[in-house]
Amino acid sequence: MRRLLRNIALALFIVLVAGPVAMVILYRFIPPPVTPLMVIRAVEGRGLDHRWRPIDQVSPALPRALIAAEDAKFCDHRGFDFDALYKAYENNESGKKVRGGSTISQQTAKNVFLWPGRSYVRKGLEAWFTVLIETFWGKKRIMEVYLNSIEYGSGIYGAEAASQRYFGVGADRLSQAQASRLAAILPSPLKWQVVKPGKYVAKRSKKIGKASGAVRRDGLADCVG
Repeated sequence: MRRLLRNIALALFIVLVAGPVAMVILYRFIPPPVTPLMVIRAVEGRGLDHRWRPIDQVSPALPRALIAAEDAKFCDHRGFDFDALYKAYENNESGKKVRGGSTISQQTAKNVFLWPGRSYVRKGLEAWFTVLIETFWGKKRIMEVYLNSIEYGSGIYGAEAASQRYFGVGADRLSQAQASRLAAILPSPLKWQVVKPGKYVAKRSKKIGKASGAVRRDGLADCVG
């Protein structure tokens, strides 16, 4: 019985501690080749266009737009924005449209290491991986992996693939307006359109463009520069 318990404890340690730590450290130095979501979408027949591009070769307009749209406190928090989480909880409890409070760090942890879903198990693992990437990667690497793993449409992942597909330019040549358009379709890239956007996305992209100016002026993206 003791041997069985030891084996179970060892297996849990490997699965929940040693394995995740080793994977996070590995991805600190090499680009994640694929993510679970990419595999799922490919099996669904959506294809897979994913082209890694170092953050120093991506227009600064895109990180600014992503911070403006998704996580204004990205450079300041340690992976979790508890004010945003509380507001999301209040909003959802009131019966309004479901609103998330995930930071860019949490989204990166989910995108790279986990499967889609809302179970408590997955959320717990997301929190654990968030702590790990904040500890071992730092903000610049988190943003680099994030903007290279985001789903930007059916079978389209990352800044370079999206820039080439929608605008015919490399990610290093994205304008602020183009970057804002890419940020505006999150978190529903299969529903909203970058090209010929509807009124909601057009309005949201303009709002993100204005907020990006404040991000630049106030140094809210300095941690990834």
